[in-house]
Formats: sequence, C-alpha cells, structure tokens
Amino acid sequence: MLPVRSIWNGAISFGLVSIPIKLVNATESHSVSFRQVHLEDGGRIRYRKVCELEDREVTQGEIGKAYEDADGTMIPITDEDLASLPIPTAKTIEIEGFVPAESVDPLQVDAAYYLAANGVPAAKPYTLLREALKRSGKVAICKFALRGRERLGMLRVVDDVLAMHGLLWPDEIRTTEGVAPDASVTVRDKELDLADALMDTLGEVDFASLHDDYREAVEELIAAKAAGEEAPSAPAPAPGGKVLDLMAALEKSVREARESRGEDVADITHLSSRPTPKQPPGKKSTATTRGTAAAPKKSTTRSAEPAKKTAAKKSTARKTTASKSTAAARTTAAKPPAAKSTSAKATAAKSTAKKTPAKKTTARKRSA
Repeated sequence: MLPVRSIWNGAISFGLVSIPIKLVNATESHSVSFRQVHLEDGGRIRYRKVCELEDREVTQGEIGKAYEDADGTMIPITDEDLASLPIPTAKTIEIEGFVPAESVDPLQVDAAYYLAANGVPAAKPYTLLREALKRSGKVAICKFALRGRERLGMLRVVDDVLAMHGLLWPDEIRTTEGVAPDASVTVRDKELDLADALMDTLGEVDFASLHDDYREAVEELIAAKAAGEEAPSAPAPAPGGKVLDLMAALEKSVREARESRGEDVADITHLSSRPTPKQPPGKKSTATTRGTAAAPKKSTTRSAEPAKKTAAKKSTARKTTASKSTAAARTTAAKPPAAKSTSAKATAAKSTAKKTPAKKTTARKRSA
C-alpha cells in the first residue's frame, strides 16, 4: 500500500500545463539495523546534539542550517531562504524534453520516487502526461530541487503511475580511465563458445524469486541467540584449490549449472578437443588448419623427387644416343667411297647403332 506521507509537494510543468503532485519514496530498505553498545556492560551508545557555545544538549526544534565559510564563520540559511531561490525548480518539476529510454546511461540512475496526483483537478493532466509517455515510448528528462540542491530527473510510467528517477549530472560520472586491465589479453573463440554455453544454461532471471540470503541468515542468528540456542555455523568451503585452466573452469561451470537444473550433461564436451571450423574465404585460417594443409604439400614434394630423377635419366639417355648417332655419321662421311656392299653394311651398322642404345636406355629406365 502506498504510504500517505509525502516527502515533497509541488507540480510538474508540462509546457503551459501544471500538474500538482506529491513526491513519495518508491523504495525502502529491509536491512537489519544494529545499535552501538558498550562491550563491558551492554549499555547503548547514543549520540547527543550539543551546542558548543553553551555546552548543553539541544532539541531538534532548536537546530537550523548554516554554511561554514573558509574562515569558520557560520552563515545561517533558513528553509524560507531556500524556498525563495530565484529558480523555477524550487517547487516545480520542469520537463526539459523527451528522449528514448535506452539513451539514458544506467550509471546516471539514482533514487526512485512515485509521483501521486495531488487533488482531484490534477487527475486529468496527470493521466494525459502518463498516456502520452506510454504512446511515445519515451521518457521525460526534467530538473527539480530537493534537499537543498537542484537535481536531474527522468519521468517514466510504471503500471499506471508516473515514476521519477533522480539522475546524476553528467559531470558526476567518473571516466573509465585506468579501470580496465593493463595487460593485453586475447580471448579465444573456444573460450567464448563455452562462456556462451554457460550464459544459455543459466538463462534469464526471475526477479520475483530472488531474495536477500544475508538478511535471512542474520535474522536466524538473532532468533537463535535470543532463544539461547547455538548460532548456526557457516557451511564448509568447497574443496579444491584455485582453478588455473580457464577452459576447464568454464566447462565445469556449464556442467554444474545444467546438473542444478536437472538437465542432461552427457552432451557436454570440451570445446578445445573440437576441430576448428573452416574459415570463410578472405579470412586467415587457424594454426591447426595451416598445419593440416601443409602436410600434403610436403608429401607431394618428396614424391616428385624420384620423378625428376627419372626424367633426368631419360634426357641423358636421349643425349647419349644422339651423340653416338652423330659420331657414326661423321665417321662414315670421312671414309672414301667404297663398294655398294660396303655402303650397305655401313648403313646397316648405322641403323643398328641407333636401335641398340635406345634398347639399353629403356632397360636402364626399367631397372631404375
């Protein structure tokens, strides 16, 4: 149920439309509170507000605000002074414009509030702004003053209520310089595949099922001590040392996540043992692919060596045959003309000389 007590009353300025509203906290803390006590006797330690000049305790009604100057001088500032500041946001939420919700950096989001229509006349313009935000799918960026300072805000619709998130000013967000790891680290595709598998196994989050385990444990501890019972002990740490193998740690995480959900784990295999997928044209192949492709080239080169030697032998044999034929022709030409029978014998000898080396070469070729 929405608390009745508001923390700020004002209006939303939507162009020339003014919407009276009450600001209500949208969140609450459920943390267990502790008191400070004296260890010796258990007496409670209290803080008392004491005036330094009179050395006496003062009540809340006697306490006001003041700004301390550099020389220590106190300059009183009243609530009336702050309310009369010459800025429109003192009592008004000024809408500056509208942007897509995804354009707001989550780092800027601060406290959350509900805006309630203040009075019956505010119902119509309140509903108008709410429905306009719903249909546009955008959020309104505004400025408002609260607790002594002007703030940036974001208006959006939650169910049928206008909600406002306080936003930090852009210069209040620190840069990321010096936060990222200094060392240059390369993440392999197989490691990313296992990380994706772990993300898919864990799945989405049901926020309604989440609860504060620490608070429940503290409440059990308090109940046990109040009843004079033994306080619950912390569970024993899981056995095993630090896992240095990132792939093994990821694979084990996927296995445990599936087992916790009752899913089959038989199909989980170490991705490092899987063959590297073929790369599309134009991309560099992996070391494994290069090694595999290089092997046939080496075997082809070795098998080509005997073929080269055989070809060289054939060429040498041809040259030898041609040289012998040429020498025989020169010898015949140098001799004086003889009888026809002698010429016929020389011709037969030449023919025999041509055929004989060829046969010998063929024989050598086969034996090689």
